[in-house]
Amino acid sequence: MSQESGARPRVLVIEDDADIAAVVAYQLTRAGYRVETAANGAEGLDALHRDVPDLVVLDRMLPGLSGDEVLQAIRREAATRSVPVLVVSAKREQFERIEGFELGADDYVTKPFSPRELVLRVDAIIRRARADASGSGQGGRVLKAGPLSVDLGAMQVTLDGVEVPVTPTELRLLKTLMERRGRTQDRHQLLEGAWSADPDAIRRIRTRTVDMHIRRLRTKLGVAGEWIETVRGFGYRFRGSE
Repeated sequence: MSQESGARPRVLVIEDDADIAAVVAYQLTRAGYRVETAANGAEGLDALHRDVPDLVVLDRMLPGLSGDEVLQAIRREAATRSVPVLVVSAKREQFERIEGFELGADDYVTKPFSPRELVLRVDAIIRRARADASGSGQGGRVLKAGPLSVDLGAMQVTLDGVEVPVTPTELRLLKTLMERRGRTQDRHQLLEGAWSADPDAIRRIRTRTVDMHIRRLRTKLGVAGEWIETVRGFGYRFRGSE
């Protein structure tokens, strides 16, 4: 990873398997990150509250307070709601991955995983988060579709004036679709636009990840979610009027 100026991004790894935690911490440290580890959910939440990290790598199957409960707490609290979370889990079935995304995961890696793949995914998430924080030159631009509004400066989605609690990944996905309104986007195009993934990373990220995020975004948007149309055999398009 090529680090930009300023402090190195900090990653909190919440993993009860000491060997896995050590490998992840080693690989991320080599890639230029500052890494802190926590062996269980309660310890992880304490670390989050002490100093909010740039990203959390979270195991779903933790003793005591489960990873799912930790993820729900992260998304519930204002101070941590926008922190990207990369879930790692031995739960490999599609419905289990969907559960992870519905709880608020930004990305999902199944065990056993390649350390190289994990670093690539962390790189991509951190790059997106930095672009969000800087506004990516968006200034105060606002995308609108009837009662739906996406404020790119504030990184906020509202519907009829009420904030919709979306994750950073969901917001980028909605932004990409709205900016390309009326044009069908295949899953690889959405990975490039909403995930800012390079070709190497795209080969490792399952396109089904896009479907899971679309499903969750539609649910949060309610009736407005119907404006995100499925184009069978191709991908998705946004049909809401300006």
